[in-house]
Amino acid sequence: MRTQVGIVGAGPAGLLLSHLLHRAGIDSVVLECRSREYVEHRIRAGVLEQGSVDLLRRSGLGERLDREGLRHEGIELRFGGAAHRIAMTELTGRAITVYGQQEVVKDLIAARTAVGGDLRFEVEDVRLDGLDSDAPVIRYRHQGRDEELHCDFVAGCDGSHGVSRPSVPAGVLTEYDRSYPFAWLGILAAAPPATEELIYAHHERGFALYSMRSPEISRLYLQVDPETDIAQWPDERIWAELRTRLETVPGWTLNTGPILEKSVTGMRSLVVEPMRWRRLFLAGDAVHIVPPTGAKGMNLALADVTLLGDAFAAWYREGRDDLLDAYSDTALRRVWRAQHFSWWMTSLLHRLRTDDPYEAKLQLSTLRYVTSSRAYATSLAENYVGLPEV
Repeated sequence: MRTQVGIVGAGPAGLLLSHLLHRAGIDSVVLECRSREYVEHRIRAGVLEQGSVDLLRRSGLGERLDREGLRHEGIELRFGGAAHRIAMTELTGRAITVYGQQEVVKDLIAARTAVGGDLRFEVEDVRLDGLDSDAPVIRYRHQGRDEELHCDFVAGCDGSHGVSRPSVPAGVLTEYDRSYPFAWLGILAAAPPATEELIYAHHERGFALYSMRSPEISRLYLQVDPETDIAQWPDERIWAELRTRLETVPGWTLNTGPILEKSVTGMRSLVVEPMRWRRLFLAGDAVHIVPPTGAKGMNLALADVTLLGDAFAAWYREGRDDLLDAYSDTALRRVWRAQHFSWWMTSLLHRLRTDDPYEAKLQLSTLRYVTSSRAYATSLAENYVGLPEV
């Protein structure tokens, strides 16, 4: 079989790229090792920057997003027994929208299947060959048959554990990596949110985050040790710890309910450079990971493939390769800005070391400054809602 762009991975990056290519008249095939049901229901990021929302609307994907997404014009920083609001829209003119990654994926799959898009789920043994030639081939097994997909380009959108990045020869890529000495215990609960905006809580026992997915579903997180055994955290213990870290403002009470899902996720920062090798272009988690504190992961993936879609369109329509050549450098400028912001938010809000009171005092000083200085609050806000161009 032949197509123009072979896409490995049916997450937000791969699916949006396929959608954008279709709108530009470019054929693609998307290959995914998981089932459609799995990718449509895996719980991941839930915050869309203003630019991501605008992109999805422009691309004809805004109907359900506008109906069900929760627009937020501020966030709350909670520390020292008080709540401090960062008025993002007042400071920047932009906002964020809470809309789960799985919902974006559902919308993209619906849009691609509605026009006969070629999405192949549950493929196995994917191998990328001929990447340094003009005729790369993706070999894989699907429904018991060995298949070959011949294409002009390959887009590796298959995450940090996919096959795309390891297909680049040794010595070509450079990794910049940092692991953090804590993790997040996250829960999804059938409990109406007790807040209209996200709460980021700095507490002596560790960080906590109060988010939501709908008017009926709350999403909450606790800072825990990376080696935490989830079996040691029954529901009662989770709710008790969330109360301790979040109920620090007089008169405010946490809503509780049945816990639908819980997991422990390690915290890591990663950037891989460059984001291209010959006919292989890497995007999303395949080349960069951020700690979720800054809410940047899905937004970076969408930004990557927007650049890539424009670059492919210029190549096919006009025979131009300048945008393809510039893709990695252009994308990495945004990636590193998001890396810094995510690292800064993570370092500011988490309990870093139990034996360093000096560090804890610096965190509190910074929190007081960011909540009392309009200039500092504006810097936080413009990074959080997403810089238009970097």
